Amino acid sequence: MKKFLALILTLAMALSVTACGGGDDTADTDSQENADASAEETTDYASMSDDELKAAITTVTAGQLTVATSPDFAPYEFYAIGEDGQATLAGFEMSLAQYIADYLGLEFNPVPMDFDGTLMELQNKSVDLGMAGYSPKPERANIMDFSDIFYTGGQSFVTTTANADKFTSLEDTNSADYTFGAQTGSIQVDLAQENSPESELIQLPKVTDVIADLLAGNLDGAYIESVVAETYAKNYPDLVVALDVPYDQEGSVVGVSKGNAALLEGVNRAIAACLADGSMDEFVTEANELASGETYEGLLDENGQAAASAEDAAA
Repeated sequence: MKKFLALILTLAMALSVTACGGGDDTADTDSQENADASAEETTDYASMSDDELKAAITTVTAGQLTVATSPDFAPYEFYAIGEDGQATLAGFEMSLAQYIADYLGLEFNPVPMDFDGTLMELQNKSVDLGMAGYSPKPERANIMDFSDIFYTGGQSFVTTTANADKFTSLEDTNSADYTFGAQTGSIQVDLAQENSPESELIQLPKVTDVIADLLAGNLDGAYIESVVAETYAKNYPDLVVALDVPYDQEGSVVGVSKGNAALLEGVNRAIAACLADGSMDEFVTEANELASGETYEGLLDENGQAAASAEDAAA
């Protein structure tokens, strides 16, 4: 009888060990998954060769580089209207996006939308990159990773020729008598609030909306990125770039889907190559030339056609 009880006890202990072993297997699996995730986060992509890095990069759609952009910001991104009347996405950021895609061996897939939409799509990780005249604004660091700076510009205050004499300094803009415009979600909103806190600020989805309201007399002035402001002033004689606006974070970056360290490394390598071989200078020159011709800034209609221009909208 004692031998029988001993046998039963031995079997019970064996079953207990087996059950615990099953639990340990699950724990081991979880630990391995956590270890794999940790390894992914700490992988030294900078030490990889270009071929190794390309193989490690993942994108929203395999084989494609999906880029959110807001084509109302010439010469960064806009539509150039050809002799056949067809609108073609252009701008030096779009040329850079194509360069990055080619460098990484991916197909460039631009997705035009409003500016604040580009921020939302990046936050949702629905796109790989956002390129819409981004500055490395600290508040954006929680929704995107910043590439290295690829272009250095400035900020400006724009008004009409009729109002130019009213604004000889930024101090002149700080009055409740004035209404100014800036693009929704842009750093220009912050600059307007900083330099003209007493004035009324109207935020509009597109720079073309800001320009249209300014030309129509609904705004007294606007805060706009300098090279963009200069392009508009060249195309619309009633506009004038009246003042330089100090900004200590001047420079444009690519917004990269947060946490995609391999893609960030690839984008930075492409930017370095683009700057080194002189391509970036060529892109800026070409974009400025195209922006001086017939252009459209905004989203195309469902038929892929350009709608009314800012000047027409202001009429």
